[in-house]
Order: sequence, then structure tokens, then C-alpha cells
Amino acid sequence: MLSLRPRILKRYLSIVGLLLKHGGDEWLNPDARTELMTHGTPQEDDNDDSLADDLEARGPTFVKLGQLLSTRPDIVPPQHLEELKRLRNDVEPFDSATARRIVADELGADVDKLYAEFGDKPFAAASLSQVHRARLHDGREVAVKIQRPGIREVMTDDLDALDEIAALLERHYEAARCIELVEVVGHLRRTLMLELDFNNERANLQRFAELLDDYPKLVLPAPVPDLCGSRVLTMDYIDGTSIADLHGVVHTELDGATLADQFFDAYLHQVLVAGSFHADPHPGNLLLTPDRRIAVLDLGMVGRFPANDQRELLKLLLAIAEVEGGRAAQVAIGLGQPTERFDADRFEQLISELVMRHADSRLDQLNVGGILMQICRIATECGLRLPPELALLGKTLLNLDEVGSCLDPEFDPHEAIRRKAADLMQERLQGESLPGQIYTALLETRELVEKLPRQATTILDRVANNELRFRVDAIDQPALLESVRSIANRITAGLVLAALIIGAALLMRIETEFTLFGYPGLAIVLFLLAAGGGFWLAGSILFESRPPGRGR
Repeated sequence: MLSLRPRILKRYLSIVGLLLKHGGDEWLNPDARTELMTHGTPQEDDNDDSLADDLEARGPTFVKLGQLLSTRPDIVPPQHLEELKRLRNDVEPFDSATARRIVADELGADVDKLYAEFGDKPFAAASLSQVHRARLHDGREVAVKIQRPGIREVMTDDLDALDEIAALLERHYEAARCIELVEVVGHLRRTLMLELDFNNERANLQRFAELLDDYPKLVLPAPVPDLCGSRVLTMDYIDGTSIADLHGVVHTELDGATLADQFFDAYLHQVLVAGSFHADPHPGNLLLTPDRRIAVLDLGMVGRFPANDQRELLKLLLAIAEVEGGRAAQVAIGLGQPTERFDADRFEQLISELVMRHADSRLDQLNVGGILMQICRIATECGLRLPPELALLGKTLLNLDEVGSCLDPEFDPHEAIRRKAADLMQERLQGESLPGQIYTALLETRELVEKLPRQATTILDRVANNELRFRVDAIDQPALLESVRSIANRITAGLVLAALIIGAALLMRIETEFTLFGYPGLAIVLFLLAAGGGFWLAGSILFESRPPGRGR
């Protein structure tokens, strides 16, 4: 039931007005969104304000909500998604007296006692906070991030209104139920509440400093723990120029290729190894320091992937980079949760067409990040629920492409993904660089080897306890035993072949005097044995599967 509180009622009218003005049917009608995705975005009346303008006019809460919605292509129509990506985050600052009061309330002492100097005029102001420059008593230059007064209460009211509107829409619209609109609003709430607690950002700064320790070209501001709270964050002040503002003279003196490569590699490492990634690396949050390093700012928004999803993500990125649409569709299905209306054939067809359509795309066209966001949109249309972090990763990769373009116009994210995949495979399998299809095959083989002992133990335990049962509708004991024996032999042969391939890949790194075709001889022998065994196994399967009486 809708709340009758005046503040909430006002927000109802504001939110409903936005939906009606900016094509509410396109938000709730999957057929309309599919039509837009297929045939493009219609032109809007130039006299009407854009959605981004209307959100900015309604205040910081709606600005932040718009930025979060820009990561959800599964629920936002394409033309509005493009607007939200350009949503500005700069707003009018609040007065210095209020800033000083918030710092004193949060840290328990007057500003003049906490800091040797405190600049009353903020040098940056955003939808949730503003930043002042200060100096500690030991001379350390710091930036003090202060949360906007009352923003938590305002956002809570807005989110309460969205919750109730989402519940109402789910009761009356099938499309709202399909996308689980209430859960979408719940995810937005959790994301915003985490970002409103600056203790989370302080922890992120400390964690990501460790993750980026192996990347000397990247730097993060270190927090000052004693001067941090839920509404105040004190950290190093880093001087520099926004990546977006670099001009031609700087580019001539800059090793942009090295910076772009290391920056992209660091973020892929966050996603595919650490499972946590900075989700807002747009050029405005990145500075080029005087010593030609990249300073990463604003770690309030962080995406996370469970450990068991990281390997699947690597497969998905490889499938996109290697233009394997069918394989990309299958990996996406493994990452998601099919609903009752899931159409697997249509999903695979659309994903294959999407990947092939952008096979030759570079930075000036849709690439990996854009394809990921399109996959999320197609998944919703076909009835597959993908984790929202996947769309967030898509937006992050789009931002990375933009940063790469700013640093090095020739930067190719597809090649960077292939190279990172090779590094990961060398770390995990200690092998040499191989084509992308073999990376995926080796990953799947590794999964088989990891799961086999546990599954074998389960089977043996059931055998020992006399609990192993076979369900057979029509028993022909000799034929059954022969089939079981044949299956066991093929499984054993497959495991031996997999071991030969992995062993050969490991031996490729060992230099020996005995070589074949310019490669270590023993490794090539193992590869040839595996190939011969594979042909034999395939031949035996084909021969045994021929129906009786066919051919002579």
C-alpha cells in the first residue's frame, strides 16, 4: 500500500512524472525495448528536456540513482541508457560552516584541532559529498571528503517511494515481475547505502592499494584512519590533471601505450583474480600526476564476483574476444538463472549475431564492455537472470576503453584481454601462450581434474555402503555390462589424453637438446600421442555407434 506521508507522496508524483514523460511503456514493455535494441533509438523532440536534465533538476538523489541505473541495460531503454552515461555528477557545494560542523560531529573535535589548516572552499562537489583540501599537523597534505547534510534521509525516503512503486508495478505488469523490479530497487538500495558509509570506501582504498602493489604506474590516495568516519574520509591529496583534459603537448611527452596497457591489465586482474573491482573508473576519477602516473580516485562503488564465477568470466571475455558467439552464450547461461520463460535457442542466436556484428570493432565502436551490457539486455528479453555485477562490469570496461583512448588512441582492448588471459593461464598452468580456444579447453580440463576426486570419492563411498543404485527401465544384463565397460574405458582414455595434453603444455617451458619442429621433443611426442589417442577414441566411438546392418 502506498504511503500517505507528504514527503513520500511528493516523491511518488516526481517519479511517476518522470516515467510518464520519458516513455513509461518502454521501461515496462519488453517488446518495445527489443524493437529499440534491434532498429535503433528514435530521435526525441529537441524542445523536451532530456532524462538526464530532469534527474539533475530533481537533486543529488536522482543524479545518483540515474548513475546507478546506467549500469542496468536490462531495465533501462537504450536511448535513456546513453543519456544516463553522460549524467553529470557536479552540483553546487554546501557552505563551509556546515562542512565544519559535520566533521566535528563525526570525528568528535573541532576542525582547527584536527587539522593544522583547512580550506573552507571545496575544490570538488558531487551528488553525495564535497572535498576540501587540508594539511595535518605533521605537514601531510590531505583531502577531506565530507558527506552532504541530510543526504541519507533524503535517499531513504526516495528509495522507500521506489520500493512501493516497484511493488505496485509488479502486481499489475508482467514485465515488472519478469525483471523482479522489487529486487532491482533492493539492489540499488544496498549499493547506495554502502556508498553512503565512507568506512567502506576507506577499506576499499586499503584493499585496492594492496591489489595494485604490482602496478607501479598506478597510485591510490592512502586514508588517514584516525580522521575517518561514516560521513568523513581523510586521505592523501594527490595533485594532477584529469585524464579527460590531456592535450596534444602532454601526449607527445607521455608513454601512453604503457600507461593504458598497465591500467587495463590492473583492472582485469581485479576482476579475474581478486574478484573485486573499482566500478567507476571514468576519466573524471583519474588524474595524471606530475611524475606521469595515474591516480585512481573515488572508490565508493565496488563490484564483486564470487570466486567460482571468476573462471566463467574469463571464459566469457575470451569467447567475445575470439568472436565465439555460441560459446559466449553458453557461458552466460552458466552464469545466470534461467526462468520458466527462458528461450535458450533465441538467446544463443541473438548472442551469436551480437558477437559477430562487432567482430572488428575498436575503440570508436561498441566493444567488449558494450557487448557485455547488450548481453545483459538480451538475457532479460529471453528470460535469463544474469547477476547485476555483470552489467556493472560492462560499464566498467566501457570506461576503461575510454581511458585507454585518452592515453593511447591505438589501444586495443581485445588484444589486452587475450594477453591477460595468456598471463593467467601461464600462472595457473605454467604453460606457454596458446590460442584462445585452447585456454578455454584447458580451463575446462582443469575443472574436470579438480572435480574428479570429490566425485570419485562420493561414488566409492556409496559403493562401500552398498548405496550405489542404477535406474534401468529395461534390463539386458550382458548389454548393460558391456555398455558400462565401454563408458569406463572411454572415460579412462579421456583422462589419460587430458593428462598427456597438460603434461605436454608444462614441458613446453623446459628447454632440451632433443627438439621436434623447433619445440622441446618430449612435449611434441606427448602432443602427438594425445592426438593419436584422440583420433583412435573418436574412431572407436564412431565405429561402435553405427547401427547394426549398415554398411559392410
